[in-house]
Amino acid sequence: MLELTGNDVRELRTRRQLSQAELASAMGVSRQTVNSIEVGRYTPSLPLAIALARFFETTVEEMFHVKEQ
Repeated sequence: MLELTGNDVRELRTRRQLSQAELASAMGVSRQTVNSIEVGRYTPSLPLAIALARFFETTVEEMFHVKEQ
């Protein structure tokens, strides 16, 4: 089983000088959803995770950190 231990969404977003609202608009979600993903309160659906990875030109595996239990 895998456990999500963190992600690079905030770092990637700030590197591009995007606000949470701008990223949310690009992804078709709320700003609160982006915030929740960044702080680890919400694990995005697979389609959203893939969309984020494509947006930031990376892979889901590189953006989201997991450890095996």
